[in-house]
Amino acid sequence: MSALAQDVLWSPLADPAVLALAPSPDFLSFEPSTALAAPAVYRDSPQGSHAVHDSGIATQILLLPGGKASRPLAALIPLDSQTLGRVEALVRFWRAYHKRPVPPDTRMTTQQRRRLRLMIRTADGRANGASYRDIATAFYGTERITSNPWKTSALRDTVISLVKGGAAMIGGGYLQLLRHRRRS
Repeated sequence: MSALAQDVLWSPLADPAVLALAPSPDFLSFEPSTALAAPAVYRDSPQGSHAVHDSGIATQILLLPGGKASRPLAALIPLDSQTLGRVEALVRFWRAYHKRPVPPDTRMTTQQRRRLRLMIRTADGRANGASYRDIATAFYGTERITSNPWKTSALRDTVISLVKGGAAMIGGGYLQLLRHRRRS
């Protein structure tokens, strides 16, 4: 099976948006909890059974030992620095499951997504032998590149920064994309 056709399954430590689900205690709710429609494929791990549940948005779930999709479940949300991100992921999943409008994932802004795409494109260009100037020409056009001296050009600095950022992402920085940035 192609890597592009397979689901990526993350550890809940790496991705706080992984929903950890456990058997629901009967005393927590007055109304009976609805069982999930079972995902087609589970992958077992020491943590439990991982699956991707698609109810309008694809959400990775982790059924903790003893949990079954056919039985009532409860979400387990640790109270740590990633709690708000986990709650947001649960709200997105719950709203999609109940066919309600789903709020966007706020881990990345539109500007961050655009910059990420540029970083990956520049890293790909460099890996294929393109110079900084070649990359800048592809992004901004020949006219803009030749209008200023290249060595002191702000576009040159931008491309160099994008290449460094792309290399950092490839080197493992992409894991930070899974988490909300905390304000200091």
